[in-house]
Amino acid sequence: MSEFPKEMLHRLKTCGVVAGFSVDKVEHAVPLTKALLDGGINAIELMLRTPAAMAAVIEICAEVPEMLVGVGTILSPASVREVKAAGADFGVAPGMNPRVIAAAQDIGLPFAPGIATPTDLEAAIELGCRFVKFFPAEAMGGVTYLRSFAAPYKHLGIQYFPLGGINADNMSEYLREPNVPAVGGSWIVKQSLVDNEDWAGISSRAADVMGKLEKDQRK
Repeated sequence: MSEFPKEMLHRLKTCGVVAGFSVDKVEHAVPLTKALLDGGINAIELMLRTPAAMAAVIEICAEVPEMLVGVGTILSPASVREVKAAGADFGVAPGMNPRVIAAAQDIGLPFAPGIATPTDLEAAIELGCRFVKFFPAEAMGGVTYLRSFAAPYKHLGIQYFPLGGINADNMSEYLREPNVPAVGGSWIVKQSLVDNEDWAGISSRAADVMGKLEKDQRK
């Protein structure tokens, strides 16, 4: 199975925001991850979009065990196996590839395929997925669209992980939906701060996000 364990879903819900990023230099991976952790974010999605990505996953899993490590942009069965071997906690993809889902199920990697339409979702459900990535969230119509297309499947207990266009201003709107335990945020890790190795700046941005989320939840 490639389903997300209840404990992992609870941890995602507790954090609320998963910081998404890619790295160009392996040596940036651990200090960046620790900076996010210092700012209160304890879940990440490191995207496989650079040559340094897989080595970065290995470094993070070994050096920052407190972080819940997700790996994104998994596009092939081979990448699924590499991600699992690297020690990642879960995998994510932008699309709904049956071969990738099957590979994740074969080796027991919790995996969230990307869906954007009811047809995508039904294909994922048919393959046993109950936690899916809603992408690109804002471009597809945001929370209003999510409510509409998710309604016929409510009885199945499907949960959604929205990414794409999420920011500090709209994250709480998504998180108020009962079927959204967490959102993905690529705005948190600012590339210029990483390039300058300004880890304190990354921590500050993470803390600002978590502070705003806490404030929004009190409203």
